[in-house]
Amino acid sequence: MTQNISAGGSLLALSNDLADAVDRAGRFTVAVHARHRSPSSGVHWRQGVIVTADHTIRQEDDISVTFPDGRSVAATLAGRDSDTDLAVLKVEAGGVPVAQFAGAEELKVGHLVIAVARAGDDGLRASSGVASAVGGAWRTWRGGHVEQFIALDLNLYPGFSGGPLIDSSGGVIGINTSALSRRFDLTLPVATVNRVIDQLLTRGRIARGYLGIGMQPVRLSDALRRAAGVNGDGGAIVVAVEPEGPAERGGIFVGDIIVALDGTPIEDTDDVLTQLGSDRVGKALRLRLVRGGAATEVSVTVGERPQE
Repeated sequence: MTQNISAGGSLLALSNDLADAVDRAGRFTVAVHARHRSPSSGVHWRQGVIVTADHTIRQEDDISVTFPDGRSVAATLAGRDSDTDLAVLKVEAGGVPVAQFAGAEELKVGHLVIAVARAGDDGLRASSGVASAVGGAWRTWRGGHVEQFIALDLNLYPGFSGGPLIDSSGGVIGINTSALSRRFDLTLPVATVNRVIDQLLTRGRIARGYLGIGMQPVRLSDALRRAAGVNGDGGAIVVAVEPEGPAERGGIFVGDIIVALDGTPIEDTDDVLTQLGSDRVGKALRLRLVRGGAATEVSVTVGERPQE
């Protein structure tokens, strides 16, 4: 009997702790009205700055935000990045608290996590589960760089995208999104959100490197590797070159196989994209190529990818 009482007390204490964590996160979780009849969630990330999921922003004007105290205020779209599915809004927040953050580097597979949402007039919502996968940096299918892979074993119900993922103390681990994978519900970590916010608030967009080529992954035969003096098994073959683009100006031709960038081996097209971060724009990039069975090198000044 004593054990049952003890177990029941521990479960009640955990339940109360989780409810308190959701309550704390609810103080900076808002509803974002930027699509017809279906609000999404957002986080008061910094004073006057709301972060939400880009795919939930269906209109760039007449956006409003509902705060935890029920106030509805107009919001201005400061910038958006479809590659990481993040959008930034600016508001007059008054006394609404800003987010408190957890240490994402401490997150482990199996840790209890909670997705928090605010669905307009329906109030606060929560969905609990565990972190099902935690890994290193990765690129979204749109090419956006994300500092840490965080997959969730919980349900992101309609309206949950753009809201925070929190730990058991209410600290924010990142922003939830259902738009970047068909297999997983994912969380964009704090480091990624901060980097994107800084660029969007400064420039209104995310600058990304651009070579002006179309590529496909290719495997190198043993004979070609020996002839060209290449150690790797693969590369990225150039199948299209944009007229007057950075690659054409640098002397790259259709049929060239990229096997290294600034000395870093290239195995496929993702390896090329990884080298084209915003810090590369305007800088020279040394490409090692296989051309006509022989190795050669060219230098290309990285451009900025045109905005859609």
